[in-house]
Amino acid sequence: MIITGTTQVYAIAADPVAQVRAPEVFNHIFNRHGIDAVMVPMQVGASEVIDWTREFFRARNAGGVILSIPNKSAVMSALARCDDLGRTMGAVNVIRRLPDGNLEGALFDGEGFVLGMEADDLAYKARHALILGAGGAGSAISASLARRGVASITLYDPVPGKAAEVAERVQAAFGIPCSAAQSNSPKGFGLVINASPLGLGPRDAFPFDPAQLSPGATVCDILMKNQPTSLLRTVRALGGAAQPGFEMLIQQIPLHLDFFGHVEPARRVQQELGLLRELLYPKALRESWAQA
Repeated sequence: MIITGTTQVYAIAADPVAQVRAPEVFNHIFNRHGIDAVMVPMQVGASEVIDWTREFFRARNAGGVILSIPNKSAVMSALARCDDLGRTMGAVNVIRRLPDGNLEGALFDGEGFVLGMEADDLAYKARHALILGAGGAGSAISASLARRGVASITLYDPVPGKAAEVAERVQAAFGIPCSAAQSNSPKGFGLVINASPLGLGPRDAFPFDPAQLSPGATVCDILMKNQPTSLLRTVRALGGAAQPGFEMLIQQIPLHLDFFGHVEPARRVQQELGLLRELLYPKALRESWAQA
């Protein structure tokens, strides 16, 4: 990759940031498709993200921003516009600058999650879903599942009131049963999703007890680090269905490229998603996971 004075700069803002995989994916795509751009990771926390975002976009070669933990909800007051899902859930995971200089956000996490489940032929329609974590990613997944036909959604978050706020937004917007759980027990749910940071650290506890899963339940862990995570390996060892988080990112990439104005590359990338799977998820690991 050659970086020059004409190179557009994209950033992914997160805290922590060591776990993010978007830079390697986007830089691979930029290089493969001849796009004069680069993506860099930036360690930015929720208390800093509004000021940082405004300053980043003062640079005229700033291409756009991807947001990860804990910034998806914290950035909203910096935006002049956002898409319907972002407005409904009060969170975004991408930002671009409009021709008038204002900033616009969109929320693609949930769409990527649902498309990933469909790509792996995992059922979600008419299922009762438990989502662990009510931050930006959990909110996005809740909204996309709600508008795609899930039977009900229950959210758990240890921060008081956080899950209840998201549940209220989802039920009001989409009219499906949605509530906050008092515990993280997965009993009775057909779809269980870890949308919390638990699992990023080597000594983290599981977000729930896998032994309490109901028969036939599917578990998804959206973390991008240590995949397949200890949680997913345990679920598979118990005979359950489990999905690593890579597919959620992979399915979003064409959406991000299109949002950032790279329309034709977005179309071509959509046709070669297998190359991104090979990049993120080495063949030997994919094959061993498929055979487990």
